[in-house]
Amino acid sequence: MKTLPKRSKKPGLAPGTLVYTGHGRVEPAQISVFSYSETAFDEIENASIDALHAVKESQLNYWINVSGIHDVALVEAVGTEMGFHHLVMEDIVHPQQRPKLESYEHHLYMVAKMMYLDASGNAVSEQVSIVLGKNYVISFQERPGDVFEPVRERLRTGKGLMRKMGSDYMAYALLDLIVDHYFVVLEEVGTQLEQFEDDVMGHPSKETMGQIREQKKKLITYRREMWPLRELLSGLLRDDSGLIRKKTHNYLRDVYDHAVQVIDLLETYRDLLSGLTDLYLSSLSFRMNEVMQVLTIIGSIFIPITFLAGVYGMNFQNMPELQWEYGYYAAWGLMALTALGMMWFFKRKKWL
Repeated sequence: MKTLPKRSKKPGLAPGTLVYTGHGRVEPAQISVFSYSETAFDEIENASIDALHAVKESQLNYWINVSGIHDVALVEAVGTEMGFHHLVMEDIVHPQQRPKLESYEHHLYMVAKMMYLDASGNAVSEQVSIVLGKNYVISFQERPGDVFEPVRERLRTGKGLMRKMGSDYMAYALLDLIVDHYFVVLEEVGTQLEQFEDDVMGHPSKETMGQIREQKKKLITYRREMWPLRELLSGLLRDDSGLIRKKTHNYLRDVYDHAVQVIDLLETYRDLLSGLTDLYLSSLSFRMNEVMQVLTIIGSIFIPITFLAGVYGMNFQNMPELQWEYGYYAAWGLMALTALGMMWFFKRKKWL
């Protein structure tokens, strides 16, 4: 996960001042406009601000997607045209917002964190701002590329309820896709946890421990981005602005249940990671005990042999065994019997 950008440009500025505080980007911003009803559909790629003029007065529903909030002038132009509160426009260009829901006179403002896996299997996270009005939904992304392609396909083909329902259903559909991709990201985490468990049980190493620590840091970031979404969805269910219709509540309750499942899964994985850390330390202790047990047994076998060798290595004159013809062989036999006797004793005690 990326490091959070510094906010050194923000302190001291007046409320509503638009300053982009995210990572520097050079790709051009793009606007796509989808207008639709049960019987009509139109799609405009790379649209201009002029295409937004008809939104407020039209009988159609609109989904307008803006990719590239680093273009502050474009965000300001869209917000001014649609009558956004100046604090909404400020939050849109500040991509370190906590997921939240804010209600204004003519629209609702939502912030969510969109997460998905890139081609390399790494988790990508970016802020998505969603503004819901009477007949429009406007989404703002940090960069091109998102998880919303299934919504676009349903609009183009006319399948499902997408064209039949209002803009509140469109907002639900976007939030639902965001939550669904949380499961995809967490499934990848679960796969990695299984590999970590095998490594810890089989061959615990400092490298594995380092990977576990990195995964714990990622889960802390995931938790910060996933947990508040439950509050956002709960706020939509309680909203009394009139922009959320009652028949959309059933769908919002469903995505709320999914968000709760995501949080439960996230907490489970956090507990498992903590358990893997304890398991790693226990495995190291167990392996050390095995090594010490082997060394102790070897030492216990050779201690009496060393004692015998020390006794018969003394240079006293009155030691009859030194003059005995078979003394050398007897000493070897005694040491061998002692070693075998010790090994038999350890085997009987099941220490071997």
